[in-house]
Amino acid sequence: MSEEYDSDRKTPVGTPVVRADPEITGDRADEAVEFDPDDPDSVAEAAEVVHNFATGAVGGSDHVLMLRGAAACAALVRGLGSYKEAAEAAGEGVPVSFIRKWARVHDLPQSIRRHVARGRIAPTAAKHIARVPAEDRYLLAWASLDAGLTVRDIRSIASAINNGTDTETALEEQDVSPGEVTLTLPVEQYVELRHRASMDNETPGSVVGDALAAYFSSQQY
Repeated sequence: MSEEYDSDRKTPVGTPVVRADPEITGDRADEAVEFDPDDPDSVAEAAEVVHNFATGAVGGSDHVLMLRGAAACAALVRGLGSYKEAAEAAGEGVPVSFIRKWARVHDLPQSIRRHVARGRIAPTAAKHIARVPAEDRYLLAWASLDAGLTVRDIRSIASAINNGTDTETALEEQDVSPGEVTLTLPVEQYVELRHRASMDNETPGSVVGDALAAYFSSQQY
């Protein structure tokens, strides 16, 4: 299992690891802003970005700018020490709840934030994914991709999880099959997979699962 499952965000708060990756954001990677919570000038810049983000001056439906706003929220909290002080620094119209929600988005694992930057997971959906604990975030995020969940669906599932429902059960109650994914394989591998599964009296999913377990155990991320 990847080390990232076992802890929170590895990179420093405010570092634009995802936003600065040209393979994800293309030419906009050069526009990525880094926020340093240990630099007073950078913290002041973060406060301005948060204010504009919260009051609708920038962002809107632009997922990259919304990730920048999330990074600013996280850096502002780290730099000032509390959500309350961060909200006060951001100015009128910026509630503590807003900063808390978006700082959590910035703290999502990188593999999830990459899909937010790609536009495949809506930033508003990411807010709800960030509400659930640890590994539950992965299952909910990947289910949102594979099952085409709406923001409303994700919000409902996240609420059920936080109310004590097991994540897999919460997904099943929304007619989602946890772990189900559609793959397109090269024809040769597809034929061989079906052949071996039949000969071993296994399902294709179990054969792929065993193969992936062996592959992942040999890889380091």
